[in-house]
Amino acid sequence: MKRLASAILIFCALMLFIPIGAANAALPALPSKSASQTSLNGLTVAAKGPMTGYSRDQFPTWATVSGTCNARETVLKRDGSNVVVGSDCNPTSGSWTSAYDGVTITDSSKVDIDHMVPLAEAWRSGAADWTKDDRTKFANDLTRPQLLAVSASSNRSKGDQTPATWMPTQTSFRCDYTKAWIAVKSYWKLSVDTAEKKALQKELNACA
Repeated sequence: MKRLASAILIFCALMLFIPIGAANAALPALPSKSASQTSLNGLTVAAKGPMTGYSRDQFPTWATVSGTCNARETVLKRDGSNVVVGSDCNPTSGSWTSAYDGVTITDSSKVDIDHMVPLAEAWRSGAADWTKDDRTKFANDLTRPQLLAVSASSNRSKGDQTPATWMPTQTSFRCDYTKAWIAVKSYWKLSVDTAEKKALQKELNACA
């Protein structure tokens, strides 16, 4: 019994020193299924707007969050395992497992930070009418489940598609993906089209 007690104490002590990012972080502010349903019901259904005037420059990315850390670096620390950063806050080591496809990456420069609701999709569903300050906040939103570290290949596959035409190949993440998409669109008052809403409802129904 003494040996068991000692082992437990040692284990607990070691747990106190696990570095930030030792386990993949859950998306922030992920709502329950029922809350997601309420938000989905409240979304405005409208046809997509035009891409006239769109460019990524309309959504300035990687704003400073704290000290030398910007939004990209903050997500890399949050979503990685055993992440070590330098004085400039850029990771020098760690690993990241992409929730979209299960791919593990050990070079932070090869990790993409995906916008859950793509910038182009936001533009055509309401953000074209925002101020540039609001678009900056949207592009760097760490409070909602809008930013996620993923593999470059999965991010390229997704592009600016909605859930009507693209979902993560890792099916176990589709429920969280659906909840996150709804939460972001709801908070930022972005519209959905008919096909998008139908796809979201289908995936939400499948959530446990």
